[in-house]
Amino acid sequence: MFASRPVRSCRARRKCSATARRYCFKMSSFAAFPPSLFHYQRSTMLAPLLFEPVYKDYLWGGERIAEKYHRRAPARCAESWELSDHPHGMSVVESGPLAGKTLRELLETHGEALLGTGVNPARFPLLIKLIDAKDRLSVQVHPNEKTAPLTGGEPKTEMWYVLDGSPGMAVYAGLAPGVTPRLFAGNLQSGEMDAVLSRRQVRRGEVVFIPGGLVHAIDRGCLLYEVQQSSDTTYRLWDWGRVDVSGKPRELHVEQAMKTIDWENRSDPFLAPSPARSLGMNQETELIANDFFIMKSYALREPQHFDTTQRRFGIFFTAGGTACFRWGEDALTVGEGRTVLIPASLGSYHVEPVAGGAADVLYVTLPPDRRR
Repeated sequence: MFASRPVRSCRARRKCSATARRYCFKMSSFAAFPPSLFHYQRSTMLAPLLFEPVYKDYLWGGERIAEKYHRRAPARCAESWELSDHPHGMSVVESGPLAGKTLRELLETHGEALLGTGVNPARFPLLIKLIDAKDRLSVQVHPNEKTAPLTGGEPKTEMWYVLDGSPGMAVYAGLAPGVTPRLFAGNLQSGEMDAVLSRRQVRRGEVVFIPGGLVHAIDRGCLLYEVQQSSDTTYRLWDWGRVDVSGKPRELHVEQAMKTIDWENRSDPFLAPSPARSLGMNQETELIANDFFIMKSYALREPQHFDTTQRRFGIFFTAGGTACFRWGEDALTVGEGRTVLIPASLGSYHVEPVAGGAADVLYVTLPPDRRR
């Protein structure tokens, strides 16, 4: 489906049969061959992992994910769940000796090696998505840790990184100045939601932080990379008067949503990145760092060293160009638009642009002191 090709080097080839040696030396994709044919270096260590996307064809989706990233996605693709341990869209390993295993199965058998020290293996803590809003999303809100028990949902704090979009693209994030619960409820009744929401145009590379309790909506034309808590709880307040394919309006959850909104939160959700830091020919920029997740961007022009000595997993997304991940004598090359999970047990590795070119990658992990 994708152009990514893992390339492995195996010093144990002399121990294999002639058939296995031929396949091991020439192979371009693990998935084509039974794992029993090969000896893998450091067989007890997890390698970087690619997962099969889980596509969602919600009515507001478009074609940009398929077209921009050359994917065999549905004709109308609203979301691609890139990395998920949620039952509504479980990730499955795409290739390699663990091909066909779900993320849940990996957590059950390799919990600490995959996640790191002190991270609860009961569920992978983050859910990673691509979002293509050809039409605007509903006005909605997610619960936080305090309100989730009141409504029976799961806490969901998230962030958006703007990858691409149409001229004039915008998002709704938070309430307009001076909006009270009573004013909000009146405008909700009349359908005049634009007057009570904060709408702002966004550009490529911007970051928007959406904590649980913040009313929000994505306007038409946005392509986003979303990092969120592992949750699928959304309470719709308003759906712009539209109907689904059957001609019926989608379900709203006004009662739960009104209990969930954080009326006191007036913080600016549009985050300014930290100043870029030079790492040789490369540039590192911290985009967000809070109690839920950390995201940095790297503009790569030469190999960049990383390690997992903090005992935390890492997640990379190739936002531009082609990147090669190298650890030991092994390598994994991925094109634009792929998400790679780096296990906490990997140790030292490098990420570099391919063939002397350039690559832009996003890096996501948990804060070092998070132990839940």
